[in-house]
Amino acid sequence: MRLINGFSSIAVAAMLSLAAGAANAKTITTTENALRLLVPVSVLLKTPEGKAALAANLQVTGDIQNGTSAMPGLQPFAQRQAQALSDADITAENGVQLTDGLGTRLGDAYRSLVKCTKPANLSPIVPCTNISPNIAILIGYTAALTGADSNAAKYFFADEKIVTKTGGTPAKPAEMAIIEAAGGTADVFGQAYHKPAGSGGADKYGDSRPFQTEAKKTPYSGVDYFGAQVDNDDFLTGPLQDLTDSPAYPSGHTTYGDTESLLFAIMVPERFSQMVTRGAEYGNSRIIIGAHYAMDVIGGRSLAYYDVAQLLAEKPDYLGLHLKAPPVADYQAALRAARADLRSALEKACGGTIAACAEADRSRFSDAAANQAFYEATLTYGLPVVYPAQAGGTEDVAAKAPEAGYILMAAFPKLSLPEADHILTETEGPGGGFLDNGSAFGIYSRLDLYRAGVAAAAVK
Repeated sequence: MRLINGFSSIAVAAMLSLAAGAANAKTITTTENALRLLVPVSVLLKTPEGKAALAANLQVTGDIQNGTSAMPGLQPFAQRQAQALSDADITAENGVQLTDGLGTRLGDAYRSLVKCTKPANLSPIVPCTNISPNIAILIGYTAALTGADSNAAKYFFADEKIVTKTGGTPAKPAEMAIIEAAGGTADVFGQAYHKPAGSGGADKYGDSRPFQTEAKKTPYSGVDYFGAQVDNDDFLTGPLQDLTDSPAYPSGHTTYGDTESLLFAIMVPERFSQMVTRGAEYGNSRIIIGAHYAMDVIGGRSLAYYDVAQLLAEKPDYLGLHLKAPPVADYQAALRAARADLRSALEKACGGTIAACAEADRSRFSDAAANQAFYEATLTYGLPVVYPAQAGGTEDVAAKAPEAGYILMAAFPKLSLPEADHILTETEGPGGGFLDNGSAFGIYSRLDLYRAGVAAAAVK
């Protein structure tokens, strides 16, 4: 599925119908929670620590794009650039482009069972098939929900007055109150990087992207997911995607990549840590191609983890929404059905047990130490601490965000919720980052699902 001005067609449909989904008379909408999670970006210009983080964000982003960053990776830089071009497309209906994280045999098995066809006329929609209706329902509903939240936040933090570009849909009073209560402001990147909304070469809504704010960008060429010759500008200013007036924060691609990678991690826990690493790689590709800052990627990942946890916890506000995907009223039941179909199909296609096929891996994800080093580097991207009070220790997941444990419970059913939350607490990444302001939402920016997955798998 190509993007339309930076949005997948599923995400666009989800945004356009978000009001219909909210018609269930819920008190708290999913969008409001997404804004509460991501709102700390709006206050970064108010403190020296925040300004330092913004300066580092631009520097780190440029270093990753031009290959001078010391950050560990899974491949040499030229191959990371090639991967970023491949990752610029979105196969949202089945997530097939992410399934190399399943390893050589399982990834090959999945790809043999589905396909996506690139239209000759550059249509924004790339038709994809699915293994079963159950898998399509799970992936479709989850991606529509997280995509809607991500894209609503994108315009809100750029403009503050709207939650979607289409028709300039106005933000609701409850949504406006979130940024007002924080004392925040819109277009923080535009202000910090001297490209305020509507100025020459800037995004007209705000939060201009790196290819608009940096002194120079790194042009390069290669092939896209479908093997067509492209360069990175094709995915920045057209003709394949035009992100000129699509705000940066958070990264919608990253939200999609981490959402669907996490679903595969849960359904195939034998590859849990490798799949969350694939999600991290997909987000990092957005920096390499020139489309996003490190902060955008951290925001997109945190939102994906948060929304999936709410779904797994069966939070009522997240169920039965009309998002241009079949409504899911019982998420755990939908997950069980999809997992059974996926595992059965993979075993048949790979010719062995899931465990045996998972072990047979010659891919770039076969080095556990390299996977962990890369994943954990993307948790903070080395950005400086903004909230020192959270930096010195761990935060109790069970006390602040107990539903987070459902992520591990879904993948490793032998765990109780207290056990899962304890593992998440013990394996937390560094605290005090730009989203970790002490709230329950900030917990999600610290989750180290790589280490947590390893620890959960070791529980007897």
